[in-house]
Amino acid sequence: MRFTAVLEQESDGGYVVFVPALPGCVSQGTTRSEALANIREAAELYVQDCRDAGDPVPSEAGKEFVEIEAI
Repeated sequence: MRFTAVLEQESDGGYVVFVPALPGCVSQGTTRSEALANIREAAELYVQDCRDAGDPVPSEAGKEFVEIEAI
């Protein structure tokens, strides 16, 4: 499954990352690559927990993500 992750750099240089489609799925890392590896693991565990509980796995189907610039 594919999900969109939002990566934000913190003022201390670390990163926070979350997956909007998976409520509460948030992680962090000292580096960009560490944060992305951590959120990948968190998302995999989230999906597995949904499956184990017999709950539907959230999806981004029907959503479109675009970048915009506001002045």
